Amino acid sequence: MKNQPKIFQSISELHKSMGQSKPMHPQISVLDYGKAIFDPKDFEQGIILDFYKISFKTNFSGKLRYGHGFYDFEEGGMSFVAPGQILKMQEEEADYSGMSLNIHPDFIRPYTLNENIKKYGFFSYSAAEALYLSEKEKETILAVFANIQDELDQRIDNFSQDVIISQLELLLNYSNRFYNRQFITRKAVNNDVLSKLENLLEDYFNTEKPLENGLPTVQFVADELQLSSRYLSDLLRSVSGQNTQQFIHDKLIEKAKEYIAKGTLSISEIAYKLGFEHPQSFNKLFKKKTNVSPVAFQELFNKN
Repeated sequence: MKNQPKIFQSISELHKSMGQSKPMHPQISVLDYGKAIFDPKDFEQGIILDFYKISFKTNFSGKLRYGHGFYDFEEGGMSFVAPGQILKMQEEEADYSGMSLNIHPDFIRPYTLNENIKKYGFFSYSAAEALYLSEKEKETILAVFANIQDELDQRIDNFSQDVIISQLELLLNYSNRFYNRQFITRKAVNNDVLSKLENLLEDYFNTEKPLENGLPTVQFVADELQLSSRYLSDLLRSVSGQNTQQFIHDKLIEKAKEYIAKGTLSISEIAYKLGFEHPQSFNKLFKKKTNVSPVAFQELFNKN
């Protein structure tokens, strides 16, 4: 149907849609977008891939949004897509040149990478949360792409899969390192996100929203900040050492302490006011975070 995203079940299908010849290996390929022939309008409803896609993009300048602002980074950047995600071709493919590494899950299934790849959170990031590379980092990434391309072009044999898997692991580990660098070097942007999150939670707990909607979720705050939930957690961990859930819980406990100190509400009333369905859940979290129960904490103020 025209209104449905186009699903690519095989890498060969993707190559065909881009006007390219069949891949040398049916389960892995490097696709050069400089040679691709396609009309993004044919994919206005988006696409869904049944395989991993690691893209190296160039000509980024002034075209991609990072968090809440636009940044120039002409050296190039990367994005990562896991199977089953919906991509908008006009956002993902139309405004840059570069290449993509496409890997079917069956290619990595016999290896430990099949499980380890789930640990790389950037496969859950959005297109706006791309990895921006320095010139030196670009050279490093392109060298790995070239090694994989060379292996596919020159010597598919009994050792090829092992060699390519090791190159894939190297590529992912480099990407992990470079993302960590990006969180550090974009400290001003990250601190802005942190400030917005603190204000968001402060506003939430100071209104009737907890009573109406319950506890704020990780997905809720990520949506409010226009970031993917995984990216937000990784960003917060780099800035504060906590993921989003831990950050929410800390703000919740701070608010709970304020209510307890005022002494105008019972522990159960405080639990409900903060968004808990059951006071027992509040008691358990409070004790976990403070090493004392809400009642014991309340008694400290009654003694004074």
